[in-house]
Amino acid sequence: MPKTIIEKIEETKLQIAQYQNREKQLMQQEKQEERKLRTRRLIERGAIVENIFSETASLTNEQFKTFLERTINKDSAREVLENLIADSKATPKASDEIGET
Repeated sequence: MPKTIIEKIEETKLQIAQYQNREKQLMQQEKQEERKLRTRRLIERGAIVENIFSETASLTNEQFKTFLERTINKDSAREVLENLIADSKATPKASDEIGET
């Protein structure tokens, strides 16, 4: 038996609701992946700093922040950062992973 127009409309509304729910799920999944990547990056970078400056492991978070602010907020550090950013834009990015050459 053929569907009536009203039945087709209701079926379409149901499909729309299902697609909207799927969209929400996918957006949540994307946000979760972004959070995981950010967390991993923060952990890796913290490990790099502790590897280079092993003495910082005994500092409090406030002391560590002060150390970074006083070290990094110098003109020479800013210049190095700007050069690295310019270089990364000029050349294709191979990988951000630690230990890769």
